[in-house]
Amino acid sequence: MSNFQLHQQLAQDCFKVGSFSLSELLMMNDSQYPWFILVPRRANVKEIYQLSAQDRQTLQNESCLLAETLADLYRPDKLNIAAIGNLVPQLHLHHVVRYQTDIAWPAPVWGKFAKLPYAGDQPEQRISQLRTALANELHDGF
Repeated sequence: MSNFQLHQQLAQDCFKVGSFSLSELLMMNDSQYPWFILVPRRANVKEIYQLSAQDRQTLQNESCLLAETLADLYRPDKLNIAAIGNLVPQLHLHHVVRYQTDIAWPAPVWGKFAKLPYAGDQPEQRISQLRTALANELHDGF
């Protein structure tokens, strides 16, 4: 765990939200979708199967907790959860809230449109809302 470093691309593209017991929680700087990312704090891990059995279970639990919370907060038409990693090899799970009215629907969001960064205090508002909803499970970021 001490060798963990967040991939530079994730650090550049995201805001830090907080930490679960295993994973860092990030928010993608793209205001077109509520888009959050879990990154397990394990060095040199690219795939879920490379985690220990205990870490795999913890990641699954964190992902489900995040998904349930996002569903409660945003009432999506669909929640896309994916571990793609073609451009960023560090294991990370995307959780993207989708609506039939969003710009990319029904296609995947990956590389479909240029990101539209948040403006003003929008990111702080969204992050604060999620931190409040996850207050019992989330602690300050890394």
